[in-house]
Amino acid sequence: MKLCAIIPSYNHYKVLGSIVKRLRECGLSVFIIDDGSNEPARSIIAALHNEGADIIVRRLDVNQGKGVAMQEGFRMAVAAGFTHALQVDADGQHDLDALPRLMALSEANPEAIISGQPIYDASVPKNRKIGRRVTHLWVWIETLSFRITDSMCGFRIYPLAAVQKLIAEEHIGDRMEFDTEIIVRLFWRGVAPIMLPVKVVYPADNMSNFDLLQDNWRISRMHMRLFLTMLLRLPSILKHRPPRPALADRWANLGERGAYWGLRFCAMTYKVLGRQGCRIVMAPIVFYFYLTGTVRRRASRQFLTRALKRPPNVVEGYRHFMNFAMRALDVFIAWTGGMPSDVIETIDPQGFAEMSNDPRGGLIVVSHLGNVNLAHALLDENARARITVLTHTRHAANYNRLLREFCPDAAMNILQVTEMGPETIIDLKQRVESGSRIVIAGDRTPVTGGEHMALVPFFGAEAAFPHGPWVLGGLLDCPVYLLFCLQDGDRYRLTMERFAERINLPRATREESLRAYATRYALRLEHYAVMDPFQWYNFFDFWAHV
Repeated sequence: MKLCAIIPSYNHYKVLGSIVKRLRECGLSVFIIDDGSNEPARSIIAALHNEGADIIVRRLDVNQGKGVAMQEGFRMAVAAGFTHALQVDADGQHDLDALPRLMALSEANPEAIISGQPIYDASVPKNRKIGRRVTHLWVWIETLSFRITDSMCGFRIYPLAAVQKLIAEEHIGDRMEFDTEIIVRLFWRGVAPIMLPVKVVYPADNMSNFDLLQDNWRISRMHMRLFLTMLLRLPSILKHRPPRPALADRWANLGERGAYWGLRFCAMTYKVLGRQGCRIVMAPIVFYFYLTGTVRRRASRQFLTRALKRPPNVVEGYRHFMNFAMRALDVFIAWTGGMPSDVIETIDPQGFAEMSNDPRGGLIVVSHLGNVNLAHALLDENARARITVLTHTRHAANYNRLLREFCPDAAMNILQVTEMGPETIIDLKQRVESGSRIVIAGDRTPVTGGEHMALVPFFGAEAAFPHGPWVLGGLLDCPVYLLFCLQDGDRYRLTMERFAERINLPRATREESLRAYATRYALRLEHYAVMDPFQWYNFFDFWAHV
């Protein structure tokens, strides 16, 4: 694999130099395609040309569009002997800290296209979000798949052999429609997409080259062209559907199954028929998801085989899925006031009282075993105000939207975290010092990559556990607790354990200390998971070291 970077630019120059510097620090040769920029951009871009430093600037005298610029970059990359090309937009919107993860995914899957999936902050214009959603819908129709979760991101790595063949045989859009059209047509040819969450910002002084009328018209024509082509080539497209790379089974890359209207239907069914009536209505729906959810069904079977020490049968596999559906329903019922508080039996009430009365605050490590969300929903208002839950909600956006609609309190003190920066740590530190409890999951590796994790024994094999809870515990300098809430018949048993009075991470032995904490946690998680394996709700390959 030989990777270079291609940067198409039309009048973007303010942060181009810093982008090129970062790319060179990663060892990448850089091709900058100046798509007919005006002054001062023209001179500033030209000044970046430095063949000795592997920075090549190619100017197109007339502005011809992003698609033309990228295709010129592809030709230059192929001529220079590169096998893969990283596309980077010149406006600095993309978080280049994600580049090592993008490159690692490409090395592990050289025949796939690795694409950023934007995680936006508040700076994204509303009209852009709406337009992207429309394009997402069209792409799902055109590919008969939900695997391309964002087709418009200009931060991706292409396998050049597949791209070269595509460009030689078909026309790709010249302008802003390029990003979407090329990834759809590559998908039709069997090139698998792997989506990586990447932070994207819209700087206040950012200049957009998007023409609201002309480019929207071009994109609309492109979607109509792709849709009609899909109908004409349907047998070939179905025959060449891309394989699903193993890395796509990672938990953060698994999309939410179940549209919003379907979840809302279940919620209304509960309102009319109650819990048991809703369970009956949900049974065939869950069976459908069990039959069609290949990745999740395989992960369920993998875990149950380890936990039960034998392969599960079909009934047990379906039971696992049904338990998960009922877990979600019970949380919904609790948040909407339909669940009595005494449904939960607290084990060791004195220990809970001591934790609650401790003025120092604390860190509570939970898991996707059992139903700790139910315990959160049943807290009284004062207790809930002292809880801050760190979460990654992208893979359950519809469910969380439904929950907020029926019970706005469900969003109280829920902090969406993909990567924690200094500001987040300072905020959490202040909350703990005021007596709050921070809740974080201990059984999910980082959303944006697997470098901050430890491989430790879990059910007979090494599994990846995150460093995050223990690093955070060390930074917050507070007591750390483990919390489990397992269903027992019609009731739930809530168990709390004091894990550590303090997390100590000496600089000289930091990695060993993190692994030791992760190992201790994995042992406790395994202890509780054995009690009822069907309450394990990590429906992905837990032993994949991604």
